[in-house]
Amino acid sequence: MSIQASSIPSARVPSTPKAEKMFNLGPVAIGWGLLLAIYAGFRLYQGAFSFEYGLDATSPEFATYWLTLFQIEVPLIFGSGLCIWLYLWFTRDRDMDNMSGETELKRYFGLLAWFMMYTFSFLWIASFFGEGDATWHQTVIRDTALTPSHIVVFYACVPMYIVFGVSSLLYATTRIPAFARGYSLPLIMAVLGPGLILPNLGFNEWGHAFWMTEEIFSHPLHWGFPILGWTGLALGGLFIQVIGRMAVLFKEVGGPPAEDADLA
Repeated sequence: MSIQASSIPSARVPSTPKAEKMFNLGPVAIGWGLLLAIYAGFRLYQGAFSFEYGLDATSPEFATYWLTLFQIEVPLIFGSGLCIWLYLWFTRDRDMDNMSGETELKRYFGLLAWFMMYTFSFLWIASFFGEGDATWHQTVIRDTALTPSHIVVFYACVPMYIVFGVSSLLYATTRIPAFARGYSLPLIMAVLGPGLILPNLGFNEWGHAFWMTEEIFSHPLHWGFPILGWTGLALGGLFIQVIGRMAVLFKEVGGPPAEDADLA
């Protein structure tokens, strides 16, 4: 059952919001910059060590350059994610019934910031590293599930966007009344669907081990990846819910002067 943002009643006293404090792009810009540096670092690392030390999974060099990276990134990413999730849960709002309209509006902007991080990280696997993985396996013989391509795309990039997706879900359900009182189907689909790409990897590796399939995107073995990725399109429905409620809140707390609205 999806929530209806416009159906939430309110009897709050209008107040004039401070527009400059509603949304700050600074943290998002810093986050995008850090993610860009991480993804660029992964790509440079692949370019430097994939063909020289990544072709034989039984070699000592592979263990040094690739298994070490795998053993560091997985606990680091999921450990950081667990800390973020615990923080969001234990600092949840326990009195949302008395929330002011301005506070709720700010939190919607906060939710948008979380999803800006989520979509930015998701786009890297949905395009750049996803395409690179197919190219790698069409070029190099597949000898293990822990290839230089998989160690980056499936065990680093996917966990990172899962961290942001689950964080967005927790932020919405612990701080915004509409999402705390009901279930938003678009929100659940947008987070859970792409997250299931990671366990789908197990089926993919099983199929390649027993069926010896070609590395082409159209093979039925790979259908799970695009189908789960397409669930991210549910973000469109989520934004309809969010924007609808934000429009109500802008009217409630007091929007910009009429002359400014005409210029917008």
